[in-house]
Amino acid sequence: MKRDFVHITDFSADEIREVFELTAKMKTLVKEGKEYTPLKGKNLAMIFAKPSARTRVSFETGMSQLGGHAIYLSPNDIGIGKREAVKDIARVISRYDDIIMARLFDHAHMLELAEYSTVPVINGLTDLNHPCQIMADIFTVLEHRKHLNDLKIAFIGDGNNVANSWINLAARLPMHFVLASPSGYDPDEDILKNARNVGISRIDILRDPVEAVQDADVIYTDVWASMGQEAEAAQRRKDFMPYQVNRELMSHAKEDVLVMHCLPAHRGDEITDDVIDGPNSIVFDEAENRMHVQKAIMVKLLQA
Repeated sequence: MKRDFVHITDFSADEIREVFELTAKMKTLVKEGKEYTPLKGKNLAMIFAKPSARTRVSFETGMSQLGGHAIYLSPNDIGIGKREAVKDIARVISRYDDIIMARLFDHAHMLELAEYSTVPVINGLTDLNHPCQIMADIFTVLEHRKHLNDLKIAFIGDGNNVANSWINLAARLPMHFVLASPSGYDPDEDILKNARNVGISRIDILRDPVEAVQDADVIYTDVWASMGQEAEAAQRRKDFMPYQVNRELMSHAKEDVLVMHCLPAHRGDEITDDVIDGPNSIVFDEAENRMHVQKAIMVKLLQA
């Protein structure tokens, strides 16, 4: 039976830990210059309705390292949900390729793609969530802290797709997750309700970023206006400026707090240069780990 990775909750807590073990193994092999090609002869179709340099490079390079081949399909190649029905694209590509990664706007399109595909589908991003990013994020935290015990994550900014996926993770791994955002920018209500009902994590929605970062192990931020929200950018900048991750905010956190950002960063908006380039930043470790974690996810799905 084929498995998909559309939400973090598609994996159990044990399966998430298995992905991390495989990620660490494969990352070590890359650093040692050793080959590991369990996906030799396999093909990955990458569907992009929403462009991204990191997502394309990390998946394409990762698939090559695993011995497989990746095919890039741009918005001009596939007008998903516009020029052609999503279910038709799913059925056709499933007959060509062994696995599909899609980066889409509409989450409903991702669900339909997974429903009609006969091969595994990986969510590379939708407007609702971004599971591969958060898998890389929490793996990076694990690398630096050596454990995930008593973990407090302070997410400063918009309750967006990245925040939603952190909350999904809180339904699988215990943590204290705090989102500090202005009124009107809260995360998805259903995702929040589900995670709270699972009951293994404490999840707080605050308005005060200073309160949020106190005793946090990680300060996390993201852009204030995502792709497709350009018309709202000026208002969002006004609303979110008090939530900038800067030295003043950092002064209220623990001295060894880790700073994360999923990139691309709008330097001088949600985060300042001295923080993203500073000693607490693990932003570029996080970016590198996207490739290693995604490789592990692909291997797990294709060997299920």
